[in-house]
Amino acid sequence: MKQMNPRSLAYLSKVVVAATSVAIFSPIISVYASSGISTTVDQTPGNTPGQQLLLADNDDDDRDDDDRKANLPESIKVAVFRDISQRTGSQISMLRVVQTRRQIWTNGCLNLPVEGSCTQAMVKGWQVLVANQQQVWVYRTNESGTVAKLDQDSTQYVTTAMVRQQTTSRTQRETVTTQSSSQSLKGKHKGFSLAIMQPSGSLSEVVARVSLKGKRNKGYLQERFLGDYKYKVQQKGKKAKFLKGIKPGDRVVVRLYDLQNRFLGYSEFECLSEHTVVNLVLPANPTQTQIVRTVYGVDTKQDGMIDAGATSYDYFTQVSNQRVSFLNSSRAINVSQFQVQGLSTVATNSIYPTALRTGEFALLNQSLSAFSPGLPPVLKAAPGKLVQLIAVRDDSSSIYDVSQMMMNYREVGVASSIQTMFTDVSSNHWAKDFISELTALEVLQGFPDGSFRPDEQVTRAQFAAMLTQAFQKVRVRNPISFNDVSNRYWAYNAIREAYASGFLATTGSNFNPTQSLSRLEVLLALARGLNYTFSGSTETILAAYSDASSIRSDVRSAIAALTERGVIVNYPNVQSLNADKVATRAEVSALIYRALASTGEVVDISSQYAVQPVQQQTVAEEEAVAPMGSFTPRQNCNQGIGNGAEGCDPGKSSPHGGSNDEGGRTPGRR
Repeated sequence: MKQMNPRSLAYLSKVVVAATSVAIFSPIISVYASSGISTTVDQTPGNTPGQQLLLADNDDDDRDDDDRKANLPESIKVAVFRDISQRTGSQISMLRVVQTRRQIWTNGCLNLPVEGSCTQAMVKGWQVLVANQQQVWVYRTNESGTVAKLDQDSTQYVTTAMVRQQTTSRTQRETVTTQSSSQSLKGKHKGFSLAIMQPSGSLSEVVARVSLKGKRNKGYLQERFLGDYKYKVQQKGKKAKFLKGIKPGDRVVVRLYDLQNRFLGYSEFECLSEHTVVNLVLPANPTQTQIVRTVYGVDTKQDGMIDAGATSYDYFTQVSNQRVSFLNSSRAINVSQFQVQGLSTVATNSIYPTALRTGEFALLNQSLSAFSPGLPPVLKAAPGKLVQLIAVRDDSSSIYDVSQMMMNYREVGVASSIQTMFTDVSSNHWAKDFISELTALEVLQGFPDGSFRPDEQVTRAQFAAMLTQAFQKVRVRNPISFNDVSNRYWAYNAIREAYASGFLATTGSNFNPTQSLSRLEVLLALARGLNYTFSGSTETILAAYSDASSIRSDVRSAIAALTERGVIVNYPNVQSLNADKVATRAEVSALIYRALASTGEVVDISSQYAVQPVQQQTVAEEEAVAPMGSFTPRQNCNQGIGNGAEGCDPGKSSPHGGSNDEGGRTPGRR
């Protein structure tokens, strides 16, 4: 019997997340392989319900599964999906056509048992296998989809076989899962684990104040507060795990205090390409010496140990008069106080990562202020004064979502020069959280008068600046020079980068930097730059929009892809895409933020105006997150980027001409 080829299996893996594809679709495939069900493509009229589940295939195994289903009429998909939704309440967006087959039925009842008589006329049609993450259904239809009937016997047969297959293979799956659990962590939720140790001394507890300097292009963002964590100091040390919202190259700052709020020391380290385990070691009397040993390295298994054979970075920092020195050797230090069982022996010469050792942002042999003037208010206050201390537990449950922590502490945890609250963005403004978080991330900025101007139109130059601040993408083509953008123009570099990274397109030698953008152009730029595609039923996904019929045929797949990933936000009517409307600063803020959330860079922000995506996260992929601390809000102010600073004239260009992006559409015209 002919089985599904590897490319068919690859398609199935796209239908659901990996954790469910093994448990659901693999048994289906195995059932077909062992049940004796025919998968040939003859068009003989005979069919016995429950005995012949015919799946589309032919002798050309090199064609993709999408190609094999390409001839299935869209009307049949819609009819089957709607019937399943009405029967079971399943979300249409969660359904996928797994396999299809052309069929000739011998009567008008499609060879299904019914009460009464059936016409004897031959009926051309299809047999369709549909699935979501939990169930499968087998349907028989006529050629157009005006008749679509559930084949209950075949559906029950496959469902029963699935259960049997799952039951018999559960033990094997659990064994495989156990053996591969450590490997599966590799590359997932990269972050760092932090332990505080004191080999000798009288400290029982210590507070670790953690903040993040995000890597952005060739520099770093200003420090952002991640919380105050109370550790029990032990020889071995308990580790808190910080996941999500962190990328390789980011720098983490840790300031240490005792429970009397006395400053004990300072450390700074760089997040590595895999999960990083960090050990901070205190001397016997840290209030006097204020020296900290930092030992860290790659921990791909996330077991709290530096991987065997991996480089172990090992260096000392010393504080004097609130200035931090990163030492190049341990010769002047009593190293016996810093030796911990399980860690490498203290080396004479310090070992730093390259980025901390050389270059513009090197720390080796540098002296810097432990408390610079521009720090967030919470970093200037004593631990426990503005936010609650978070106790690190003795078990392995102290896991924290960094992006969530940043957002929850936003009002006290960003640099004093960064404005996150604006005079013209009220507390109940529909896009407030999107705007505030993007300004906190230094993607956007407000204006010198304290406003954000959420209803102003966005020009192509401003959008280019926003994109280059929000996304760090590799170049997919060489940047080019545009006739209407001089090298002295305020957004010259941003425009070149937005073009080179694939976000913004042109059809000529002009960029039209002051021209306003339509919502469609913003959406297509995000889909293009993030390389988002969609291979399912665009009509099914786009049914979420009341104006779906007005969406151009050449962009429907891109809009469907963004919809499925939860990027699209529609205000004031969530069901209206309103593609030709000129985009405002508030709308672009919401779309950029949701796009960042779709990549996992930031925590998602719920909104009643966000079009709901297909939910594909499984319990196995979720991480427990510890409770958050409370905080006292405050306000601050500054001016910004992405708003036309450095010589641009934000918000004063009206829609005109044809945009040179996506086929010359003119924003604002219907």
